[in-house]
Amino acid sequence: MAQTVQRPVVVGVDGSESATQAVRWAAHEAGRRSAPLVLFHAWTPIPVAPRHAGSLGPYHDALVEQGGEWLREAAAAAREAAPGVLTTTQLVSGSAAAHLIERSASAGLVVLGSRGLGGFAGLVVGSIAVAVATHGCCPVVVVRGVEPGTAPRQDGPVVVGVDGSPNSRAALDFAFQAAALRGAPLTAVHAWSDLPVTTVWELTTDWHSIQQNESEELSRWLADGKARYPDVPVEQVVVRDGPAHILLERARTAQLVVVGSRGRGGFRGLLLGSTSQAMIHHAACPVAVVPPSRP
Repeated sequence: MAQTVQRPVVVGVDGSESATQAVRWAAHEAGRRSAPLVLFHAWTPIPVAPRHAGSLGPYHDALVEQGGEWLREAAAAAREAAPGVLTTTQLVSGSAAAHLIERSASAGLVVLGSRGLGGFAGLVVGSIAVAVATHGCCPVVVVRGVEPGTAPRQDGPVVVGVDGSPNSRAALDFAFQAAALRGAPLTAVHAWSDLPVTTVWELTTDWHSIQQNESEELSRWLADGKARYPDVPVEQVVVRDGPAHILLERARTAQLVVVGSRGRGGFRGLLLGSTSQAMIHHAACPVAVVPPSRP
C-alpha cells in the first residue's frame, strides 16, 4: 500500500529573530507530521520606470544574495531543531503575502513569525500574517512567545475556541490532531456571553440553566473528536465572558491556541474575526488560525 505524502509545512523567512523562532517551531511541527519543510523568502523589487530599471541591477542582486543567506541560516536552524526533516528552500521575487497565499493551496500549514525584520510588529502582523490568515487555504500559525524574541513554550495544553460555527468545527479538528501529535491535553473553551453592561435581561436570567445548556452543547460539539482521539484528555471550559479575553488568559500557560478564522457572530465583511486578530496580536503562545474545511 502506497504511503500518503504529507502536505509540506511552509515557513516565511526574513532574517529576523522572530522568523528564526518560527523556523524552529515549524521544523518541530514538520517532524511531528512526518512532512517536508519548505523555507520561503520573497524579495521585493523596487518599482521604477523602465528607463531606470537597469541602474537597479546591483541592488536587486544584493537583495537576492541577502535572501539566499537568510535561507541558508534558516536551513541550519531547522536542521539543528529537527535533523531528520526533509528541508528545502524557495527564493522568489514579489509580494510575500501573495506568494504565501498561493503556496497555501498545496501546503498543510503556513508558519510565520510575529515580528519581521526592523521590528514593525503592527505592520507585519497587520499585513502579511493577517492577509495570509484571511485568504489562505490552509491553517496559518503565527509563532509568538511570552516576550518578543523568546522561544515559545513546548509544554502545556492545546487550547481551542469553540462556538459551534463551521470555522469552529474545523479549528476543533485541527486542535484534536495537534494535541494528539504532541501527547498533550486539549482545553476546549466556549465563551457564550460578551455583554458590555448589565441589563435587565441579565438581572432576571437563570444563569445556571444557560450554563448547563451551553455545557451540553459543548459536549455535543466535542463528541466526534473524542471518539476519533480517545487518548487525548479533554478539559471543557464554559464561561460567561468574551472569547478573546478568556483565550488570551488561557494562552499564558498553553503551547498552542487554535481559533477559526471567523466565528459565529462575525460580520461577513470582516474577513478575519476579532477574536482571531486579538490572538495573533497579543497571545503569549503560538496561534493557529484555521479556515473552513475544504470540500
